[in-house]
Amino acid sequence: MKTIQKKFAIAFLTIGTALPLSCFAEAAMDHNNMNMSQMNPSMTEGEVKKVDLETGKVTIKHGEIKHLDMPGMTMVLTVKDKTLLTNIKPGEKINFMVINEGGKLVVTDIQPIR
Repeated sequence: MKTIQKKFAIAFLTIGTALPLSCFAEAAMDHNNMNMSQMNPSMTEGEVKKVDLETGKVTIKHGEIKHLDMPGMTMVLTVKDKTLLTNIKPGEKINFMVINEGGKLVVTDIQPIR
């Protein structure tokens, strides 16, 4: 009887150890897919709601950001270079490029739609 108990204990310990590892592998796989989709970023259309030149941030109401698999919404985003904000103003329609840089969304290009 003790042999069977030992075998069950070993089996449960093995399963208990393997299950959390499989969850980590799945999470890592999803993260890798996100990075793969960022390899082909594209411009997204939006409307400037607010420009803060001092902090280097812009509030944009945008449509779907396909390469980040993000639905349309209004967001405050940091720009990589503050000079991107000098030619835009609230209410203006723009095309912009945003990338995920170490977990932070950063705007790398802004083009006014004329």
